[in-house]
Amino acid sequence: YHPAPLSENSPAETFVVEISALYKLPVNYSIASGDDKGYFIIHPSNGIIRTRKNLELEDFPVNFKVRATDSSNAAIFNEVEVTVEVLDENNFPPVFPSSLLEERLPENSPAIQIVQLKAQDNDTGRNGFLTYGILNGQGLKFRINETTGILYSTAPFDYEEEPREYQVVVYAEDDGIPEKKRGYCTVVIKITD
Repeated sequence: YHPAPLSENSPAETFVVEISALYKLPVNYSIASGDDKGYFIIHPSNGIIRTRKNLELEDFPVNFKVRATDSSNAAIFNEVEVTVEVLDENNFPPVFPSSLLEERLPENSPAIQIVQLKAQDNDTGRNGFLTYGILNGQGLKFRINETTGILYSTAPFDYEEEPREYQVVVYAEDDGIPEKKRGYCTVVIKITD
């Protein structure tokens, strides 16, 4: 038996799977081995397995054996393996060390690297995998490498002709399940003479 994965936030009494033994007489179901931390409970007569307590992600997957025993003769039984997996929920949004950065960019610089942004996400796996983007790019004057978080200018600036300050809002987005989460940072770019 390989039931659908459970959320790490599943409460106690969550349905896991129903075990069914084909036998001419009534059977008693029990968890024979493998559930060392006592996460599961099985109904002795209908074979329905439920969670007993909150699930700790790092303990999973759990493989355990369920035994069906002849109700009148304990020497007659059979066992089946059950594998339960738990999904890591997307608990945390990405966070930048600072929500506001100030950078200077000399005028007439060719398209160059301005700053590398780095957000942290306390989730693991794909829930903690980050990509970067620009929410408002001030036209097409800036771009960001979506994997490294490096912010670039795309053309030289003229101190006399253009605005002397740009505000670029950058986001980091995780690849979370069931929904993606974002964190934001504003980069103030001052053009210098």
